[in-house]
Amino acid sequence: MATVLNRPAATLPLVTVEHVSHRYGKAGGGGLLVLDDVELTLNENEVVGLLGRSGSGKSTLLRSIAGLMAPDEGAIRFVTGEGRATPTVSMVFQTFALFPWLTVLENVELGLEALRVPQDERRTRALAAIDLIGLDGFENAYPKELSGGMRQRVGLARAIVVNPSLLLMDEPFSALDVLTAETLRTDLLDLWAEGRMPIKSILIVTHNIEEAVLMCDRILVFSSNPGRVAAEIRVDLPQPRDRLDPAFRALVDDIYARMTARAPAGPSRDGALPGASIQTMLPRVSTNALAGLIEEVDASPFDGRAAMADLADQLQLEIDELFPMAETLQLMRFAELHGADIQLTPAARRYAQADVDTRKAMFAQALLAHVPLAQHIRRVLDERAGHVAPARRFRDELEDHMSPEYADETLRTVTHWGRYAEVFAYDEADDRFSLEDAV
Repeated sequence: MATVLNRPAATLPLVTVEHVSHRYGKAGGGGLLVLDDVELTLNENEVVGLLGRSGSGKSTLLRSIAGLMAPDEGAIRFVTGEGRATPTVSMVFQTFALFPWLTVLENVELGLEALRVPQDERRTRALAAIDLIGLDGFENAYPKELSGGMRQRVGLARAIVVNPSLLLMDEPFSALDVLTAETLRTDLLDLWAEGRMPIKSILIVTHNIEEAVLMCDRILVFSSNPGRVAAEIRVDLPQPRDRLDPAFRALVDDIYARMTARAPAGPSRDGALPGASIQTMLPRVSTNALAGLIEEVDASPFDGRAAMADLADQLQLEIDELFPMAETLQLMRFAELHGADIQLTPAARRYAQADVDTRKAMFAQALLAHVPLAQHIRRVLDERAGHVAPARRFRDELEDHMSPEYADETLRTVTHWGRYAEVFAYDEADDRFSLEDAV
């Protein structure tokens, strides 16, 4: 690992985000609120991470700062004055976003060409950027000839060649395999720490907690639906950081605990978790994934209780995958979340050792006991003479409380769970529920 030089302490503000809110969909305040009253300041000489689940508005905020969209409310201001030039911005995207008919050199030159930089200077700067990010010798290659990691390096070279003040990165490593992502992440940190890039600040969107702790000086944790800054965490660990360092692990565990703290701790009098109702949004989590997580936590070395960070490492899961599974198990009383740990209930441990039919029966019992929407669908079917009901009836009820997209996702989820448990049947051609195949 490279020796990292100390960068100057973060001092002057570069960008301020002031009470920014943004809606998608209907105009006039009737759309889906994805960002709500977000405030933050980006300073020079710091790497800041936006950490949260999908749907928390992180990428929307990033695009607003980049000038690719305008917020509905609030303002984004680039700090000038005191002889300082207006800050400039470049962006690295999750999906490489290269032009396949252009060579590496031509892709890197694009931004300079848009700025009308003379051809000779353009070529000199582009070659220097390509050399800096480790692709010297591939100037005349086309994107199809490059690996994923090499393509993302081209995207990075294209971003830094225009000498931006602020580098915006939207999950830049998520499309790469683990080893390639680790190499590129380390190389980027080395270039940053050694001051070899003409960048004053980096803002990175991620939903990988370890990546945030590895890279960032500050982490802004976003809540979802709508996106708000739920916590700001300063990372004072020296670079380069060691994942096995107890202080590193403690910080990772602390963030896991913060991000699962919103999950209720115990049942209400009617048996549902506080806040759980017919209108509760349900994530797209398959029964196979739930069974797999139960089996993993039940087995050695966890023996029924596991740190979420250890599970994420072992199963190569990000928070968008792990958290919905863990919270679904909690909703159905197959698990309890204790800070950064997940602990299986006795029912879940019996489930882990049961045969297929017993598992289905246990899942059906938990579904009808603890998921109000499943209870509601089954109750309506039981009460109707023909034991049939159109799915549109339930979809309309959900859309009174959430967007059509979330309503559709929630209904699809409960449909999958209900069919697996044989609590009710669903005919996709007729878009209706029935008790034809139910137990």
